[in-house]
Formats: sequence, C-alpha cells, structure tokens
Amino acid sequence: MNELRVAGSLPDRPKAEESTKIVVVGPCAAGKSTLVAALQARGYDAHVSGQEHSAIASLWQRSHPDILISLEVDISAVWTRRGRDWPEWLHDIQVQRLRDASEAADLAIDTTDLDPGGVVDRVLAYLSSRSRG
Repeated sequence: MNELRVAGSLPDRPKAEESTKIVVVGPCAAGKSTLVAALQARGYDAHVSGQEHSAIASLWQRSHPDILISLEVDISAVWTRRGRDWPEWLHDIQVQRLRDASEAADLAIDTTDLDPGGVVDRVLAYLSSRSRG
C-alpha cells in the first residue's frame, strides 16, 4: 500500500468538522485498540467495533459511524504480535466475518508491515484530507 503524506504538520486536536464518529474494525492483533487510543488522545470520537467476534455481518453499523476504518493484517504478523500458537483458522474466520465491513470501509490499511505510528499517521492524513475536501 502506498504511504499517505500530507504537507505541513498534522493537527493534534480535531477541528469542529473533524469531530465525527470513527469506528475501527479488524481482526485480532491488527492494531484496533492502539489506533483508537491514539485517536482518542488527539480528541477524536473513535471506537472499536468487535465485528471480528460476531457472526452478525452488520454489527459495526449499529455504532452509526461517520467514518469506518478497516485494519487488515496477515497471519504472519499476528503470530509475531500474539505468538505462534495463535490459530490460523481463527484468523481466517475473523477475516470472513469482517468482509462486509472491509468492503464498506472509508479507509482500509494493511498493518502487516507498519508500526503503530505509521498506522496513526495514515489515518491522520486521511482525516486531514477529508477536512480540506
């Protein structure tokens, strides 16, 4: 995936037009909680949806997000982050459960080769580009 860059500094706090509800979905170990914590620390109304744990394909919609972010990660990165004993079948089920949410996402990021800061940078760049739009 190409890295997003925005000229100038990225804002620490959202402007009024950026104060929208952000919901993040993704399989276990994709970085959902880390991303949401970073966004909340910057003043964003961000939340994790536990879509990967539910067979209800539209669970994420119940949060009524203004912006849906899908994080993706391959099993090799999950094993690095969670240990080699993490079952591949479980990851596959979670990816399947996330299919509709991933397709509906406003922004999808593969976190496999990114550190948490890189994920946050991409999301902030996206949010910044939306507020300029």
